[in-house]
Amino acid sequence: MASVMEPHEFYDKFHKWAVAKGPNLLFGLFVLFVGIWFIRFLRTRIRMRMANRNVHSSLQPFFLSLSITSLYVLLIISVMNIVGLELTVFTTIIGAFSVAAGLALSGTFQNFAGGVLILLLKPFEIDDNIVAQGQTGRVTSIQIFYTVLITVDNKTVIIPNGKLFNEVIVNENREGKRRLDFEIKLGYAAGVDQVKEIINNAITQTPGILPEPATRVGVVALEIDGVRFTVNVWVSPNNFLVAKIALQEKIIKDLAAAGVKLPGV
Repeated sequence: MASVMEPHEFYDKFHKWAVAKGPNLLFGLFVLFVGIWFIRFLRTRIRMRMANRNVHSSLQPFFLSLSITSLYVLLIISVMNIVGLELTVFTTIIGAFSVAAGLALSGTFQNFAGGVLILLLKPFEIDDNIVAQGQTGRVTSIQIFYTVLITVDNKTVIIPNGKLFNEVIVNENREGKRRLDFEIKLGYAAGVDQVKEIINNAITQTPGILPEPATRVGVVALEIDGVRFTVNVWVSPNNFLVAKIALQEKIIKDLAAAGVKLPGV
C-alpha cells in the first residue's frame, strides 16, 4: 500500500522545487508577457511599413501572418528553454509534420512560390495583355496560387502560378506601344509611288495610329503575280485590334477609290 506524504514532506519538496525552479518560472512568465506585448507592437509597425513601401495587397496578409507566427514560435521556444522544459519530443513532432505536409502540398507550394515571385518581380500587372501557357488574354486578377485571364472572346482562363512563372511570358503592354504589321499584294500595274501615297494618307487619317516611332510603307517582295507591300505602324497595346481593322478597311477603300485594281477584282 502506497504511503501517504506527510504535510511537512510536501512542504519541503515544494519549497525545494520553488527555490530551484521558481526564479526561472517567474522570469519565463515575464519574458512571455513582454514578448506578447512586443509582438503586438511589431504587428502594427510591420503593417505600416508594408503600406509605405507599396507591398502588393495580396502579399501583405501573408507576410504579416508569417512574420507574427514566426515571432510567436520563437517566443514560445525561448520561454520553454528558460523554464527548463524538454524540446526533444516537441522538435521531433514538428519535424515529422513538416515533412508530411511538404510532400502532400508540394504542388501547392510551387504555385504559392510562383505567386509570391510574380507579385514581387511584377513581370505583368493587372490589365496587361499577356501570352502564356498557350493562352492570350487580359490579366484581371493575380492571386497567391493562380492568375486569371480574360480572352478576347470573353473566356476566363485560370493559370496556376507555378507553371506560369516557370515558362515564357509575353507582356504586350510593358513597353507602352506595339508595332502593327501587315502586307498587301497588288498587281504590277499599280504604281509603287501612288500606292505608297494612298497608304500613307490612310495612316494619317486613321484614329489610334501613333505618330512616333515613324511609320514605314514599302515593297517587301516581288513575286510572279504581283508586288507585296508591307505596312508598319505603331499603336497603343489596348487599341491594337481596333486600329488594325480600321486601317486595313481604310486602305482598301482608298485604293479602290483611286482606281487601283485589287487582287481578284
